[in-house]
Amino acid sequence: MASFLPRVGPRALNTSLRTITRPNIRPQRPSAPLLRRFLATPSDLGEQPRLRIGSTAPNFKATTTAGDIDFHEFIGDSWAILFSHPADYTPVCTTELGAFSKMKEEFDKRGVKMIGLSADPLDSHKTWINDINEVCSTRVSFPLIADPDRRISYLYDMISQSDIERTAKDGSLPFTIRSVFIIDPAKKIRLTMLYPAAVGRNTSEVLRVVDALQTGDKKGVVTPIDWQRGDDVIVPPSVSTEDAKKKFGEVREVKKYLRFTNVGE
Repeated sequence: MASFLPRVGPRALNTSLRTITRPNIRPQRPSAPLLRRFLATPSDLGEQPRLRIGSTAPNFKATTTAGDIDFHEFIGDSWAILFSHPADYTPVCTTELGAFSKMKEEFDKRGVKMIGLSADPLDSHKTWINDINEVCSTRVSFPLIADPDRRISYLYDMISQSDIERTAKDGSLPFTIRSVFIIDPAKKIRLTMLYPAAVGRNTSEVLRVVDALQTGDKKGVVTPIDWQRGDDVIVPPSVSTEDAKKKFGEVREVKKYLRFTNVGE
């Protein structure tokens, strides 16, 4: 953090220059790098919440391209996707924001609000969105959080270990990794995805897991590998075959523990 500098008035300073050959001033510690003075670090923020599946998504207030928000109020009675990006005006992030923007209508149909985060100031976000719209032939209309001090990035553990170690050594600003948090209307974290900065995500996979989560909640089923909306689902082991037939109709039993049915879209 910023170092302490003793305050000395003009008269005292002039006197000291004339009469004191060995000033009795403690050696000044080197100042922290300028960027680090305004950087939130884990020690500043206290203990980090445990971001387990099923835990409550930490609330926060933030400045976004759509104005100031309270995150839980923003979610309201909807589902939400919070996804982070390393930096504005970077190639992979530009393609990702464009892809998520083009998928917004599909997420809207499912009652899902999208909100992005990039660890840059608000002014940078606003001008970068112009580039995204131009390059990807879209119109970004969901909020983008400004997180220049990395407070939300630390709160949601969106920082890589290597960047934390680098920041501790030289005071430089860490990048955020590519995180995805799917949060339900009860503000519970239902699914997370973590990607390194160099790997772009798959928007279709994000939509697929939203469908799987919502189908499971509504129908009381689970989904198999590579499941897509409309495919057969699996009857949970806790439900007997007899009860499953009463509830779903046709049930295909492959093994006593592996039974398929179809619940439509």
